[in-house]
Amino acid sequence: MNNTDGGHGRPRLPRLPTWRRPGSWWARALLAVGMLLALMLLLRQPLADRLWPQARIDRLLDEGARALAEGRLDAADGQGARQKYEAAQALDSDRGEARAGLARVGRQALANARQAIGARRFDEAHRWLALAAELQLPRAQVDAVAGQLRQAELADIDPGVVRGRAEAALAAGDVEAALPLFAQWLAVAPDDPAALEGREDALSLLLERVRPALGQGDLAGASRWLALARRHDPGHVALPDLKAAYAQALAAQLRRVEVQRQRGRLAEAARLVTVLHEAEPADAAVAQESQRVALALVVHARRQAGDFHFDAAGEALAQARALAPASGALAGALVEAQRDLERARAAEARLNVPARTKDAPASTVRRALAGFDEALRRGDWIEPPGASAYDRLRAAQGLAPGDPAVRAAATRMQSAVAACVEEGLRDNRLRAAQDCHDAWQALAPSDPALAPARRRLAQRWLAVGEERLRAGELEAAAHALDSARRLDPSTPGLEEFAAQLVRARPGLR
Repeated sequence: MNNTDGGHGRPRLPRLPTWRRPGSWWARALLAVGMLLALMLLLRQPLADRLWPQARIDRLLDEGARALAEGRLDAADGQGARQKYEAAQALDSDRGEARAGLARVGRQALANARQAIGARRFDEAHRWLALAAELQLPRAQVDAVAGQLRQAELADIDPGVVRGRAEAALAAGDVEAALPLFAQWLAVAPDDPAALEGREDALSLLLERVRPALGQGDLAGASRWLALARRHDPGHVALPDLKAAYAQALAAQLRRVEVQRQRGRLAEAARLVTVLHEAEPADAAVAQESQRVALALVVHARRQAGDFHFDAAGEALAQARALAPASGALAGALVEAQRDLERARAAEARLNVPARTKDAPASTVRRALAGFDEALRRGDWIEPPGASAYDRLRAAQGLAPGDPAVRAAATRMQSAVAACVEEGLRDNRLRAAQDCHDAWQALAPSDPALAPARRRLAQRWLAVGEERLRAGELEAAAHALDSARRLDPSTPGLEEFAAQLVRARPGLR
């Protein structure tokens, strides 16, 4: 067979089947199907969760049953049976399987409590009982096991031994040790006059400490002694007046913290609020003031980093971390401040910035400002480190803080980043607006125009988060929530949205 093309002598290539020809619609269709299959394999679980939410509920129910069978009834990491069933219930409250699963968890908790009582592990039994009560098992069932626990605890008490130890502790003045012993004594002999009189003497000695402690600023000690007295005799005659005095001392300390913070005396504010936190770790007003002081320390740290005072910046960041839990707005602010510190170090190394001086050569200042102008034209507000407009401006300020050209550059950048935020909000480019906001915050944290811009940006992030949640894009919704929280944790609707997201995504806080 002649394998040439016509009379030109060129070899003739074998003809491909129609479906294998490059231009064939068959080839294009097969390629598209292959790509679709590969994409479905990669995204099969997310697609299933979005397109068929019931599949996710079924998976949560299966995971809950497996955790229950393995004895993992309740787990802080979200992998316990309770958490799995609650997540399924949040996705579809009409399905009865999740409620039934939670009931099984509660019954198993009661069974575990009975087993712990039999083994005389009373602390463990109390924990299992608390779980059963939280899962709203019938009150009669929980009370019955609680009664068994009380009887078992009382059976372990030797009244004579306990009486001797209680009286000895009281005679030694150790009222904090004496009171639990009197409570054990009264548990087996509730009407014993000696036990009642001994407890009263111990409480009187304890409460005598409160007013001197308040006068010395020892709020933590006063709080501990008042709580102990309430636990042993909530109706004690001296408690109302002492509680009122304690509340007044607490409010006065909060006012002192606020005054010191507003005056910029952050080290003293941090010391005072630490005392408050030790006294009332769960108090909402104390937690809020701790957060405010911590955020003020972060702002101070960013300012110190911008001035190349690295030790002072690091110390302020350490104080902020120790003062309040690194969550929400504080967590984001700490990350940004640490980034500023690292950027400032990189800028110092790259630009070879000398110590701040009034005698910096004019040519050196001009070079720094030229670099600032170039970065400003590029829109490199805070990135890349060492070459951004912010870093170049800080370098110029470090060289000649009083130079009129340097001051004019700072004013120009402040106007530029403010305009950039407005432009990003107008065009719905929130990441760009966020970068400009961060530069604005670092450059002029006390600018009165910054707060309303921050609130608007936080509200826009919240709107994006709600939109992503409705679309089932939980990771994107969580990112938007975190962005809004870091900007303004008091944004209206923020906590309601966070609660919705927690229900849809167990384990998120």
